Amino acid sequence: LARAVSGSSGSERTVLNASGYVTARRAATVSSKVTGKVVEVLIEEGMAVKAGQVLARLDDTNVRANLEVARAQLESARMAVAETRAQLTQAEQEFRRTSELTKQNIASQSDLDRAEAEAKATEARLERQERDVTVAQRQVALWDQQLDDTIIRAPFAGVVTSKDSQP
Repeated sequence: LARAVSGSSGSERTVLNASGYVTARRAATVSSKVTGKVVEVLIEEGMAVKAGQVLARLDDTNVRANLEVARAQLESARMAVAETRAQLTQAEQEFRRTSELTKQNIASQSDLDRAEAEAKATEARLERQERDVTVAQRQVALWDQQLDDTIIRAPFAGVVTSKDSQP
């Protein structure tokens, strides 16, 4: 290292020569959370990187396929809920009609019990299917996270000192 300092008169110069070394304030070995085949490495030694910059990618073929299956299951669960809601509306209307007819002695108590049971069973099926939708949403979120885990990013801004992987 060399340093020059000018004095008060402006003509005086003192030069200081020193030797030393530079050490990083922070260092990190960057790796992925999951194991897999490296398909792309986007950095070279000595390259400056920004925080969050993509450094490498792993093969995500299977993860993408599982994500698509999870999304299809979510859509199917949502459609089942819509269908069951329509059936519940019909079952509740049938129960109300049968209740009125039973009050007028036109329908039997057995008919009323059957209509009530159908409405309650449909309501329970709807609750289960709504929980299935929640499970399917979480499954999609899980596969989204696993897809994101196939992308290796820089944890902070810095300089690449070693490149230990190849596609």
